[in-house]
Amino acid sequence: MALPQRDFMALGDSRRMHIDLGEDRPGRLEADVAIVGSGVAGLTLARRLIEGGRSVLLLESGGLDYEAATADLNRGFSVGEDYYPLEDSRLRFVGGTTAIWGGRVAEFDAIDFERREWVPHSGWPFGLEALAGYYRDARTLLDLPADAPDPLPSLLDQVDGPEVERREWLIDPQFDRFGHEAQRALFEHPRLTLVTHATVREIRCADDGGRIVGLDVVSPSGERVEVVAHDYVVAAGGLENPRLLLASNSVKPAGLGNDHDLVGRFFMEHPHGRGGHMVASGKRLWSLIEAFQKQSIGHYESASLVRPSDALQRERRVLNSALALAVRPAAGSRQPLLTSAYLAAKHRLDPTKRGRSAWRLYKSAGRVIRHNVGPLMWWLRHRRGNELALVLRAEQAPNPDSRVTLNRDELDATGMPRAVLDWRMTPLDRVSAAELVHAFGRRIEALDLGKVMPEPWLDDPARDWVSDPLVSVHPLGGYHHMGTTRMADDPRQGVTDGFGRVHGLPNLWVAGSSLFPTGGWANPTLTIIALALRQADRLLGRL
Repeated sequence: MALPQRDFMALGDSRRMHIDLGEDRPGRLEADVAIVGSGVAGLTLARRLIEGGRSVLLLESGGLDYEAATADLNRGFSVGEDYYPLEDSRLRFVGGTTAIWGGRVAEFDAIDFERREWVPHSGWPFGLEALAGYYRDARTLLDLPADAPDPLPSLLDQVDGPEVERREWLIDPQFDRFGHEAQRALFEHPRLTLVTHATVREIRCADDGGRIVGLDVVSPSGERVEVVAHDYVVAAGGLENPRLLLASNSVKPAGLGNDHDLVGRFFMEHPHGRGGHMVASGKRLWSLIEAFQKQSIGHYESASLVRPSDALQRERRVLNSALALAVRPAAGSRQPLLTSAYLAAKHRLDPTKRGRSAWRLYKSAGRVIRHNVGPLMWWLRHRRGNELALVLRAEQAPNPDSRVTLNRDELDATGMPRAVLDWRMTPLDRVSAAELVHAFGRRIEALDLGKVMPEPWLDDPARDWVSDPLVSVHPLGGYHHMGTTRMADDPRQGVTDGFGRVHGLPNLWVAGSSLFPTGGWANPTLTIIALALRQADRLLGRL
């Protein structure tokens, strides 16, 4: 039931749709739904809910742009596989990490939702058909065709075969789509109140542990604000979602949703790596480079990749990973001067609006070059000694030992324990990548297109994974934080049900990629949007 309009906001002036706790002192805020986090999941939920007549408080820990002091709240510890510094692995301001999103859009494959008996802990509570309509809506929100278009003809039409299959990314054409300026119409809606510099310190549970009664919100100066709603949604990302649930332990010592010790477990990424390189020449080399180039289709672009067929996955008992070909420096060589300069500048620049504009300029220049030069630039780089590398973007098997925990001896400025990431991989991750590379190699040779030379580590049982700083500007993974509050119908197998409602807490929900039971090869953003739309419909009573 919606709260009465007079309870929408206990401020006296309910016409003010943006509250900045760096300046304002509201004391108490009320709405039908309180959403923690203003990234793509939170914004998608908010839009759908206000369209359905609900009042929404959208709580953002940061401000309208990057601030170093707020970013420090992300600082934590990484104790497993090498990973990016946690303070740099996600962003705290309106729009969240989508502010630097590369725009790659793809659906999960049907097999990603299945329980694969060779993949422990796999299986979603529903199949692809449950998201089909929401995927169409999600693409529309990104100004892309509702139905994914057929890929442009290329050499990969021949590569498509019984063991490997072509897939496509669509590229969202708009930079900073979810930032404050781009979302201004949403933030001016009378049923939405954006609250910035509002860090949720704890989700407060009733004394009997049966439902949520409020949020303990902290301003930058340390003042407390009480937030009360009918429903609460945690949409703060795959690291912060488990962190907040685990830290909310005043009533439940193990944290919320953690009766079966599952919160924070099953952390997954999309590991990146070098799978080998191609030996080819002449027209065949040109055609291979061209096949994996981004292609313009009207106002947006697409890019191709190759994944193992469902049949190969079942036969060889492997994961749904992906690879693409790209001209890269040979393994063990030096980074090109221009790339080194770009990476140095990227790490020096904070992701402020100005810094993101510089990144946008770089990306736009690349698009202009691709449009006018095509694969010639990459062909010339190959002639200068670079190799046509197999760039892996892999699925990681769900692993309960790969997890996010808390260091209760190290607190951030709000008093919340800092996160500890113990990212772990398994032999199945490496074996799956190896099977994909070998299958691709068989297909390439059968078509007389060249020869694939796999990297030795793929067949080394002593290695789970090997990263390569020369193969991608993001050499470790895609900054995709998945699985840490996974969905399952059985509370002993997951933190939430199939709609993201936390088991045992009927008015607490989780949104985002932390819900994913498995990660597939596809970038998570489109599925995050689709899940958020479906979850909003559930909150609105439509499902």
